Amino acid sequence: MMLLEHDAKELLAADGVPVPAGVLATAADVELPASLAGPWMVKAQVPVGGRGKAGGIKRADTIAELGQTLGVLLGKTIKGQAVRACRIEQCVEGMECYLSVSLDASRGRLRVLLSSQGGVDVEAQAGRVLSAEVALAQRETIDAASRLADTIASPARATMVRAAERLIAMFFEFEATLLEVNPLFIRPNGSWVAGDLKLVIDDNALVRQPRLRDLIQRRADAYPDIALKMNHGFDFVVVDPDGEIGLVTTGAGLSMQMLDELAERGHPAFNFCDIRTGQLRGDPTRLIHVFRWIAAGRRVRSVLINFFAGITHLGEVAHLLVAALKAVPELRVPVTARLIGNGYDEAIAVFAAASNPLRVEPDLDRAIELALAPLTGARP
Repeated sequence: MMLLEHDAKELLAADGVPVPAGVLATAADVELPASLAGPWMVKAQVPVGGRGKAGGIKRADTIAELGQTLGVLLGKTIKGQAVRACRIEQCVEGMECYLSVSLDASRGRLRVLLSSQGGVDVEAQAGRVLSAEVALAQRETIDAASRLADTIASPARATMVRAAERLIAMFFEFEATLLEVNPLFIRPNGSWVAGDLKLVIDDNALVRQPRLRDLIQRRADAYPDIALKMNHGFDFVVVDPDGEIGLVTTGAGLSMQMLDELAERGHPAFNFCDIRTGQLRGDPTRLIHVFRWIAAGRRVRSVLINFFAGITHLGEVAHLLVAALKAVPELRVPVTARLIGNGYDEAIAVFAAASNPLRVEPDLDRAIELALAPLTGARP
């Protein structure tokens, strides 16, 4: 999960990382504290890279310009992400450098990138960006950054090393998968400031990161998907607010397959879901939540359940599905269940005894056809 830049800066600033003074604005008529004097940089808060080139970062020299800039950016869409807030921060000057630490999960290694020239065109400076690959160890990573800095003929070398050491410590403290500072401002007096900060965290590390969990809970409106996972213990992500078919699926791979299958048929799904049937434990609460969230979809006209049972017993799941559907009367669309595996016959008996509240089909292609029938007008 990529943190919004404002949150990443506030988080690291609390640990002594120098960042430009700034505030978060959600409206154009924001009142700034007296200590936050201009000129300012106004930065759209969206979890994507390349905001500058996409017009999401602008300078404002006066209060009038600040209001106008906020009016332009708020509500704007950048790379598919709506801008609901902007960070306003004081402009910083200095030598612009670049530092990045990232995890290569496939190799179990870290990559350190360092350059004495940063900015929005750092990609074009490929020959000037120094790189090192190291093991997953903090001391080795810091040493690698120091060695890279040794090859740079710049009076800023010592400051770059100090900045790298502090930032790499933060990378490890928060169990990040990416920490990128571009530009990393180096001032003539030997101080440094993280001008633009990108921090990507590992969702699986949240159980060990109370400060990150607290941040997500406080800012749940900015991180709805991960907040939901933290509060409910499974994944549910609205993929397309205008999607016409809701999914109740288990297993990330199987759930992604369903998204692809429906997209290929020209009917994008409303949501991604990995409900984890093995953790239902005789309680229909998770299913009730999912059905309610799907029922809230403004254009949902059909629901497709896809459970492949191994250890999970479909007979037990069938009882939970019946209970959940009765608990969500607002879900007034056809429900198709593709069930296969352990306990299938018992599940069919449970549905029959409950007056069969849904259509069951063990064949995936046929189940998809049944689920799409209300959308296509085909006969089920």
